Amino acid sequence: MPPALDADTPVTIESLDQEGRGIAHADGKVIFIEGALTGERVTYSSYRKKPSFENAQVTAILKPSFMRVEPECIHFGVCGGCSMQHLNLAGQTAAKQRVLEDALWHIARLKPEQVFPPIAGTAWAYRLRARLSVRYVASKGGALIGFREKHSSYVAVMDSCAVLPAHVSALI
Repeated sequence: MPPALDADTPVTIESLDQEGRGIAHADGKVIFIEGALTGERVTYSSYRKKPSFENAQVTAILKPSFMRVEPECIHFGVCGGCSMQHLNLAGQTAAKQRVLEDALWHIARLKPEQVFPPIAGTAWAYRLRARLSVRYVASKGGALIGFREKHSSYVAVMDSCAVLPAHVSALI
């Protein structure tokens, strides 16, 4: 994890961005907080500060969202492949639909006349395309295959991946 740059500060999460980070405002800045969900009251610790925004990570959840779930993947938090496993499936689908609607408005100034219900697949083994990394690391006992770690160029130490089909996951 990147080093923290400030003390914990409580904020309320207003929405999620396209990467699944909670969005809050504090001290005139937009704060993008990894691990936070809409409606939650959290404390955070910044690891990147710019004049108009900060990137941060959750340090404590003071008031959890009713959509928060325990991530089922044992690699969640280390692996950078998934960012919303702490949000239930209905919440993930709604967040992705909102991101699409926001992009249509901000890029093309389009608002749909009618919004159809989203098409949702299974919660696991849905990812039919993925770019895995391979790196030989003698200290880890050989080649590592998997997704990159969050905020790093290192390959996450994994022996399976729940979002890949079983026959691909077994090859890791």
